[in-house]
Order: sequence, then structure tokens, then C-alpha cells
Amino acid sequence: MPTLAAGDLDIHYEVRGVGQRLLVFNGSGATIASSRVLIDFLAQSFEVLVHDQRGLGLTGLPSSPDSFTMASYAADGAALLDHAGWPTARIFGISFGGMVAQEFAVTWPERVERLALLCTSPGGEGGSSYPLHELDGLVPDERARVWRRNLDTRFSPQWLSSHPDDKALIELATALEASPMTPDQRQGARLQLQARSRHDVWSRLHRIRCPTLVACGRYDGLAPAANSEAIGSRIPGSELQRYEGGHLFVLQDPRALAEIVSFLSR
Repeated sequence: MPTLAAGDLDIHYEVRGVGQRLLVFNGSGATIASSRVLIDFLAQSFEVLVHDQRGLGLTGLPSSPDSFTMASYAADGAALLDHAGWPTARIFGISFGGMVAQEFAVTWPERVERLALLCTSPGGEGGSSYPLHELDGLVPDERARVWRRNLDTRFSPQWLSSHPDDKALIELATALEASPMTPDQRQGARLQLQARSRHDVWSRLHRIRCPTLVACGRYDGLAPAANSEAIGSRIPGSELQRYEGGHLFVLQDPRALAEIVSFLSR
């Protein structure tokens, strides 16, 4: 996997596929390795540029914890575009990656051809996603209950016992969350959640002028659909799509990814 040296940060990235250029921003704690299925799917239609965000996966920790800001995460994406020789690109941002994508698009609107924002929030008066940094303060049973409800507000034990596909999703998400991490990776994940808690592009969303799709799950407890509706209300000409499912609607609603790819391909 190639590496970009950006100051004191070595950013590991990957370019996959052939077609229109697509920069992908992953969700909280996600890496290239843990998002392989999604990346492979997108690479069937696009030339995908994706990276392990600072402190995660194979990307190291910068020297200062103060560099973990939403502006820094967006700047890492801009540095990768420069490194790849891409003046512009289509942008796909999911969950935390949708927050970074918003920060990127309001900072460099001229570099964004089309924008897809999935299961995410604008922050500020537009609404924030659930404060994931607070989960560690909960007792294990309560933490598990809140975590399930964040993924999908319908996910009670009774629901999961009668919906085997959703139960399998929970098991997959649980396995990914339990993946071993180095001390540096744990620190990177913690600092990412702190940066996430300060996300707020609400007053700047009007700067986004490219065709934009805002997509959400009807039963998302992590990034409620109302937050996506708020994003759509601030971006001129944007499209809003609601899908059957929760925070993992891209895996729950068979229409979702096909329609998102269709939008980005136009």
C-alpha cells in the first residue's frame, strides 16, 4: 500500500478501479481493511482513492494531539488529491466520513464534482450525531443496548430474534468493533471521536454548490434522519433520499448503494 508523507504524518492510501475519480471518506474507526467490501463495490464503477485516516489502520499518529481537528481530516483528503494529481473528484462520505466530506466541500467547493453524504450530521444548530465518546462511561449492558439502538432504533432483542439478517449485521458489526488495535490505533480512535464531537459546518453548508445527494436510514439512532433533512435544507439543489434501515442502511436496503452509485456516476 502506498504512503503519502504529509508533514509528520504518513498517510497510507489505496487507489482501486477504473472510471470517474472518487475520493472516499470512511466512518468512525473504519479503515481500508475493515471497509474492504464497500471499497470493492465502489471500485467496480469508479477509480477509488481511499486512505486510513490519521491514527487508524496503517496511518500513524501525528506528533501533536491538537492536530486532530475536522479541518485536519479534510486537509488530509486535499493532500491526497494533490498527491494523486486529481484537481477535482467526486466525494463519498459515510457517517464520520460524511462529516469530513462536508468540511472538505465547504473549504474547497471548487474541487468537488458531485457529493454523496450518507448517514451523517451537520453539527451545530442542524443537529449532531450521538456522542460516541460518551459510550465508554456506560456500564457494559447499557453500552450494548445504546450501541444497538444507535445502529437501528428497532434493534431490540425481540426484533433481532425474528429478523435473522439484522441479527447477522449486528454480529458483523460486533466483530469489527472487537478487532484488535495497537496502543497508537486506540489513541487515534479516541482522538477521532473527540474531533467528531466538535464537528459543526451548519453555518457554512451554503458554500456547497455541486450536485449533492444526502442519504439516510429511517431508523438511524446514531445520525437521525432529521439531521440529514437539515443538511439538505442548507445545500442548494440537493437531493434527499430516505432508505429502509438504520445507520447501516447501505447494507439493509438493496436499493441504496445502486442508487448512490447512479447519482455519483451522472
